[in-house]
Amino acid sequence: MAEFSILKPALPPCRVVPGLVLTAALAAGAAWLTTLPWLSHAGLGALTLAIIGGIIAGNTFYPHIAIHCDSGVLLAKQRLLRLGIILYGFRITVQQIAGVGLRGVVIDTLIIGTTFLLTCLAGIRLLKMDRETVWLIGAGSSICGAAAVLATEPVVKADASKVAVAVATVVLFGTAGILIYPLLFTLLPAVSAAQFGIFTGSTLHEVAQVVAAGHAMGAEAENMAVITKMLRVMMLAPFLLLLGSWLRRRGPRTATSAHSFPWFALLFIAVALVNSLQLLPAGLISALNQLADLLLAMAMAALGLTTRFSALKQAGAKPLLLGLIMFCWLIAGGGALNLLVQHFMA
Repeated sequence: MAEFSILKPALPPCRVVPGLVLTAALAAGAAWLTTLPWLSHAGLGALTLAIIGGIIAGNTFYPHIAIHCDSGVLLAKQRLLRLGIILYGFRITVQQIAGVGLRGVVIDTLIIGTTFLLTCLAGIRLLKMDRETVWLIGAGSSICGAAAVLATEPVVKADASKVAVAVATVVLFGTAGILIYPLLFTLLPAVSAAQFGIFTGSTLHEVAQVVAAGHAMGAEAENMAVITKMLRVMMLAPFLLLLGSWLRRRGPRTATSAHSFPWFALLFIAVALVNSLQLLPAGLISALNQLADLLLAMAMAALGLTTRFSALKQAGAKPLLLGLIMFCWLIAGGGALNLLVQHFMA
């Protein structure tokens, strides 16, 4: 999959406009809700409210109009998300990236390795689930949620139904994390915003979920979370290469060499480098930041619209139980790994 074609739709504009309008409307509604004092005090930001609204719509009226909107919703969920993350680089500087540095790389590597191995042990050995579903949930939990699931699918050659179950599982628990992580942040005042941002970026599933949770915790936590998350996303390609190599050794029919590289993560770093030079006027930077907020809110709404409770119900309790086990591990075990690395690499 070519990641450079961020905005180029494969279908005529008339096919994508309804879905884009719907996601934009949900994003605008979420932005309006943040002006309500009781929601503002609850710490629910526009991105969080956008995905909640998307989930409600996706499991009520949206299936009846999905045939008209799916193309635009898919565009928002995939390409607008990537563009929004790239533009988010205008909030980041080289100095902040250096602040995460080697610590972030070590933490991300440990989180990915331990989470995927534990997912395999819990899913295959303990819950007796099929290997493809376990591998997909492991990839989504370890790296970057639904994007990692979709990137891993051609490597493990999983059925579409297993992909849907894995995507729904990681999105469900990642969405819960949007609410839980800011709550933990308020309950752990001894942990600095920067440290908690690194913890969030290294353990929460989706890029957009990391942005939403970080946004609710303040600018410092949000920036550190996004940088750490993007370093984690960039590890997707070597992960796929290693997984594909291991599966090929198991047998010629279990894997394919297909893989994708998250080019948007590199573009995010490039934009941050440009931003560090302070070449662009402040007014333009402000406009780009507002555009990034809109695109990310639309992507969150699209993610919610495509989350189906019916897919989870059809798959039974085991995928949900596995997702819950790994979610608890990412919070508890991931938190412990963060503390250890940050202690020894302070």
